[in-house]
Amino acid sequence: MTQIDELKRPEVLAPVGDRETLYAALSAGADAVYFGLDGQFNARAKSEGISIDQLADTVQACHYAGTKVLVTLNTLIFEDELPKVAIFIQAAAEAGVDALIVQDPAVALIARALAPSLEVHASTQMTVSSPEAAQFAASLGVTRVVVPRELTLSQIERFKRETDLELEVFIHGALCMSWSGQCLTSEAWGGRSANRGQCAQSCRMPYDLIVDGEERPLGEVKYLLSPRDLSGIRAVEGLMRAGVECLKIEGRYKGPAYVSQAIHTYQGWVNRIAEGLADQSEAREQISEQLTALSLTYSRGLSDGFFGGSDHQSLVEGRFPKHRGVFLGYVIKVDQGWVEVRIDGDGRRYNRDAKGKMSDPLPIYPGAEQLALSHEQEQGPQLASLTLRSGMGVVFDNGRPEEEEQGGRVTDVERSSQGWRFRLHRLQVDETLVGQRLWVNRDERLVHLAEKEGKREAKQPTSGRLSVGMRVTGRVGQALSLTITLLDSLSRYHALQVEVQGDSDLVDQVDRPLSEMILKDKLTALGGTPFHCVEWTVELPEHCGVPVSSLKRLRRSAVSRLQELMEAHRPHRLMGDALGAIRTLSSGMDQTEGVQSKRTKLVPLCRTDEQLEAVIQCRLEEGGQIFDEVELDWMEMVGLRRAVERAREAGLKVTIATVRVQKPGEAGYDRRIASLKPDGVLIRHWGALTHFSQLDESERPVLHGDFSLNITNSIAAHYVASYGLETLTASHDLNAAQLERLMDSFPASQLAVTLHHHIPTFHTEHCVYAHLLSDGRDFRTCGRPCEAHRVALRDQKGMAHPVLVDVECRNTVFNASAQTAARLAEQLLKRSVGRLRIEFVWENREQALRVLQSYMGLYHGNLNAERVLSMIGVHERFGLTTGTMEVHR
Repeated sequence: MTQIDELKRPEVLAPVGDRETLYAALSAGADAVYFGLDGQFNARAKSEGISIDQLADTVQACHYAGTKVLVTLNTLIFEDELPKVAIFIQAAAEAGVDALIVQDPAVALIARALAPSLEVHASTQMTVSSPEAAQFAASLGVTRVVVPRELTLSQIERFKRETDLELEVFIHGALCMSWSGQCLTSEAWGGRSANRGQCAQSCRMPYDLIVDGEERPLGEVKYLLSPRDLSGIRAVEGLMRAGVECLKIEGRYKGPAYVSQAIHTYQGWVNRIAEGLADQSEAREQISEQLTALSLTYSRGLSDGFFGGSDHQSLVEGRFPKHRGVFLGYVIKVDQGWVEVRIDGDGRRYNRDAKGKMSDPLPIYPGAEQLALSHEQEQGPQLASLTLRSGMGVVFDNGRPEEEEQGGRVTDVERSSQGWRFRLHRLQVDETLVGQRLWVNRDERLVHLAEKEGKREAKQPTSGRLSVGMRVTGRVGQALSLTITLLDSLSRYHALQVEVQGDSDLVDQVDRPLSEMILKDKLTALGGTPFHCVEWTVELPEHCGVPVSSLKRLRRSAVSRLQELMEAHRPHRLMGDALGAIRTLSSGMDQTEGVQSKRTKLVPLCRTDEQLEAVIQCRLEEGGQIFDEVELDWMEMVGLRRAVERAREAGLKVTIATVRVQKPGEAGYDRRIASLKPDGVLIRHWGALTHFSQLDESERPVLHGDFSLNITNSIAAHYVASYGLETLTASHDLNAAQLERLMDSFPASQLAVTLHHHIPTFHTEHCVYAHLLSDGRDFRTCGRPCEAHRVALRDQKGMAHPVLVDVECRNTVFNASAQTAARLAEQLLKRSVGRLRIEFVWENREQALRVLQSYMGLYHGNLNAERVLSMIGVHERFGLTTGTMEVHR
């Protein structure tokens, strides 16, 4: 696969939430920007994005600034939305957008059918997390993968070596606690969906820790799932050496100051590394100052994320869920309106956490030597010491961020013996502030500068961003000829060329001939245009002349022609129209014709031996008439072989669930499952789909796709099923009406529906057990408290949500109460849905028996839905409460 022999300069990709941030990004010199259209079909539904009516002009402005344009269509698409999303794709292609960022396979397939030259990038929401998964993405026409934030630097390096696709890596901004595309908290607890751009930010809520059924007090630490922000400065050089194509900044909800400062910070650091200057003290001081400025625009505290591996003690501080800025120190005195603050050390450290340990903005941890800039303790880019100035904003932190906090704008400020003294504009201060932490969370100078530059960009776009070559030729008696060739890296325009003839002929001019200096001065004066000359060639007779005034007209004519050519250039040839593309993809997919209906199968999914024994008991009681198959999800895989043997002894077919996600180097788990010779495999990630579909038919078990593949429409369903899947599980994002529409376009007999389950809300790389029950940073040092305890997280409503650990120490937080589709059962049975699944989490044998017997009665028609609901006491709900893009505020 890809071999990297030299340091590669990646493009820096900036977020855009509205036109103000767009102009700030262009003014700051972003290599590329990404945004949504009209707030629809993108993972940040609340961001205004860019109007589809303004798209063509926006793309042109960006391209004149030398900036690529990526449009986000990175949500799941429901069946009735396919025509509309196709219209969005057509508009993007016609406007000259450089690439789409997508989550749903259907969007990639529509784009390929409609505009084959339009690049498609797999969003991190698609969970393409390994080279094996990238093979599936490539089959969709994807050219770039936005890798999950959970990958380490070494895993990204391996990913790059083992795929030919481009890689894009998040380098700065908010971290999601759950793997992207695998978070169902908003769906479970808020009636909306992160896979539809409506994240409810459940990770930013307070939780109580429940250990073995008892609450364990943690003091001020309440935000147990709220990670610090990512700052990947120390990983940049390693990523460049790995050959990644793009560094991505998160933040489409952030303002112009954040976007502008982030671009300056990371482009500047990339340039320093490329120039070999990163180890110089001046460069390190400068990056520290820029990180400080960036933190003032928005920061929940900084971390290396997962670049150096899991560090469960640094990823989450747990004291606050929102913007804090830069920690300054502690309030030690309040006197006549003046607040005195003692600086804590040099201002670079935060504070002691609930365990009494110091918390470093960019911690050192085992494995940090892999990162380019970690040489000794406390080294590597840090936040610079902060100079407090008038106009800055501060906030007082009393350890209760859920309450209204005091803060304001600094007016008067002066040094004190222990730190700083200052007063605040229109804020009465008193002794209650003493002892509180103080954070600097705003710098008006940065805000005003970004807004000023953005407004200037909007009125008079930045000039000179596009590189051109200029060639001047001519003969005596003929018009002077000027050829301009676009050399910029924007692929859609690269090598566009115009040749223009002057309006005056060259003449012999021995006395004072036209000098090359004057010629170059007049023809390369490209100020006020998008161009600047980097290559210059002259092929003229030795002694010749032309009126100098004609040179300006020649230059203007050539520049005008080149701009006209750029505007007329349409790199994306449409293969028909939007609705035609949908019809083409849907042809031959007529759903119920020719599909043989089978009796719906009721299938339990077990995670413990007790639950398996309950299934076996029900099978015996029924004389083997209802359960002939069981799905096993042994998350830690301990005892899996024994469970397989026990199920087979009882006459059950065995389907084994894969792990939820797969990182580079983890394909061994699929091989381990295959070695058990199961009757079936429940596919949960794209890598497993690739692995098992490529087995020889004689060795291949029956394949079933699980909910985590996120299938919500018939185009995606048919394509994924073509890999040899017998059934696909309907996404948990579908409500009853959307499921019906899917079954109208895809055979119900090839669908599985989860009838009863505790919805898996978070699936996270962060281990709650290690963080809160040990001092260990990873599985090597945590002491494995998960083997001795059961942990649950209790929310503000008093619901305790179980936390289970898988074979890679990833945590899954399951919803406290089970939910059911019992009222849909009769309808689903009539449609001959292929499988109805009953899932267990922590249920003991008696609880599992009661659930199984209830649903058996429903299946046989002996019990109605109301009776089942009363017997098992579940939360009655299926999928989302609405199928709209409404944002609940």
